[in-house]
Amino acid sequence: MGALDYLSNFCILTPTRTKHKPMQTVEIKVKLDCDGCERRVRNAVSSMKGVKTVEMMRKQHRVRVSGYVDAQKVLKRVKSTGKRAEFWPYIPQHLVHYPYALGAYDKKAPAGFVRNVVQAFPSAHEQNYASIFSDDNVHACSIM
Repeated sequence: MGALDYLSNFCILTPTRTKHKPMQTVEIKVKLDCDGCERRVRNAVSSMKGVKTVEMMRKQHRVRVSGYVDAQKVLKRVKSTGKRAEFWPYIPQHLVHYPYALGAYDKKAPAGFVRNVVQAFPSAHEQNYASIFSDDNVHACSIM
């Protein structure tokens, strides 16, 4: 940014300066069956102001949009194509501490992904019960 660019910011004739939206990535779950569906969603999203890249993943039914955009506006634009859409609710399974918590496992999730829910960590009682039994001698128990 040179000195002329810096000074030109003060010479704007509009009384208010607009803040730029932060660069972000929005992931949306939308069912993409064919090339026509993919093209319709891509054209709707890429025509938005501030969009830098649009990445379509047909097998995972996911659309990733990067740019200076508002997430709610991107979702609204995808829904305007007639498709049912929601924010991407899944995270990779290896990032989750306890992937089999209630509500985390979803049959509709792509391979290697689980639903992003509040993680249920194993309680202290479960850990204590696991330490009672010996792996060396399976017939022995510290209770007896």
